[in-house]
Amino acid sequence: MSNREQRYEDGMKVLAAVDGEGGQRVVENLADVSPELGHQVVAWAFGDMYSRAELPPRDRQLVTLGMLTALGGCEIELDVHINAALNVGLTPVEISEALLHSAVYCGMPRAVNATLVAKKVFGERGLLPVAS
Repeated sequence: MSNREQRYEDGMKVLAAVDGEGGQRVVENLADVSPELGHQVVAWAFGDMYSRAELPPRDRQLVTLGMLTALGGCEIELDVHINAALNVGLTPVEISEALLHSAVYCGMPRAVNATLVAKKVFGERGLLPVAS
C-alpha cells in the first residue's frame, strides 16, 4: 500500500469516529466534482491533522466550531462539526456556550447563525431544549 493510500485509510478511520455519516457525505458529494479535494479532506485533514495526539478530539472540535463561526458562511461545515462535537463528547450546553462566547470575537450575526445551525442539529438529535 502506498503512503497516499495509507494516509487515506487512516483518515477514513478518524473521519468515521469523529464525523460519522456527515463527514462521509461531504467526501461523497465531492467525488464527481473534485475527488482530489475529497481525498485531501480525508488524508490530510483527518489522517494527518485530526489524528495528532497533542489535542483531544473534543478540544479540536471546540477550535473548529470557533473557526467556522468566525469565518461565517460555513453552515454546511458547522452542521457536520456540531454533530462531530456531540460525537466526541461535547454536550449541547458546552457547544451553545462556545458559540455564545464566539459573539465576543466574531460578532453577533455570526454567533447567531452558528447557534441556529446548532439548534437544527440538536433538534434532529432530540436534544432540545438545551438548558444552561
